[in-house]
Amino acid sequence: MNPELSRILDLPLPDQLQLVEDLWDHIAASKEPLPVPDWQKDELDRRKRNFEANPDSAIPWDEAKKRIRRQ
Repeated sequence: MNPELSRILDLPLPDQLQLVEDLWDHIAASKEPLPVPDWQKDELDRRKRNFEANPDSAIPWDEAKKRIRRQ
């Protein structure tokens, strides 16, 4: 195992969570573009075509959140 990873895993859970948050904030602030795999682009294209063909099939975001939270 990577020695740096081992040291991170030995940290208390709150410190690990803070490290993840700090890392995520650093990545989010980066100007470097994140790669998007072709399969994700294809899936987005498929969903867009489906929505354009069936616009009534979409639901508002608030309704989607309610449905998710009920499950």
